[in-house]
Amino acid sequence: MSLIISQKPLNTPGAIGVFDSGFGGLTILKSIVEELPQYDYVYLGDNARVPYGTRSYETVYNYTLECLQHLFDKGCNLVIIACNTASAKALRTIQQNDLLKINPHKRVLGVIRPTAEALISKTKNNNIGIFATNGTVTSNTFPIELHKLKHSLNVYQQPCTLWVPLIEANEHNSKGGTYFVQKYYNELLAQNPNIDTIALACTHYPLLLQQLQKIVAPNIKIIAQSDIVAKSLNKYLQRHPEMQLQCTTSGTRQFFTTDDTASFNEKATLFYNNEIQSQHLAL
Repeated sequence: MSLIISQKPLNTPGAIGVFDSGFGGLTILKSIVEELPQYDYVYLGDNARVPYGTRSYETVYNYTLECLQHLFDKGCNLVIIACNTASAKALRTIQQNDLLKINPHKRVLGVIRPTAEALISKTKNNNIGIFATNGTVTSNTFPIELHKLKHSLNVYQQPCTLWVPLIEANEHNSKGGTYFVQKYYNELLAQNPNIDTIALACTHYPLLLQQLQKIVAPNIKIIAQSDIVAKSLNKYLQRHPEMQLQCTTSGTRQFFTTDDTASFNEKATLFYNNEIQSQHLAL
């Protein structure tokens, strides 16, 4: 695909962008807003082309780059990819290659590295579990990232095929939802009963946290990405005051979807816990 060069002046501050393939990134945005309410935010959900997890690396990369360019064109100098699949399949290439061509002063951050760092800081016995989508599991990104940071880790991944559709149908608290929460938990622990730290490595999964806390053994820590990413962004801005100056602070929030706005607004409240009025973005 051809690159759309951002026409925004390099020194013009703008909102912080948050991108996801759909709704899950709203859990990330919610935690970020709670942690850093003073900033302006623009959220973009590529709902028209979800799911990303079943698509090839090239397709995910192209979709992600296209959406990032729209956020850059809206004035965002810093964008969080609040999607594990896009972080796994597109982030590194975009950081290393595309940003130099688009605008070397823009920054794009993902959700996998801060999650890996949090897991390593929490585990006591180096046995780590990952609840994730099929796409994230097959990419093997979490084991790779974790072993870059610490070699002596045992990483066990559990694909949770039905969690996302159950959550988006608002059926995750039903008897069926409870059954599949227990099922995938049992399957993960069957790989190694000594797992002591588990990551909810999908931005939808924080909605299952309360259910999991009821069944997880007391010695097991569960890490939700939403809180991790929010605190990581706060620390990043503290370390990079030059980027703080590139982010506006009027406390505004804008929401865009590539699909039907009415449907997006209705489902978004499940993830964001507030009513949302979105705008349509034509790709």
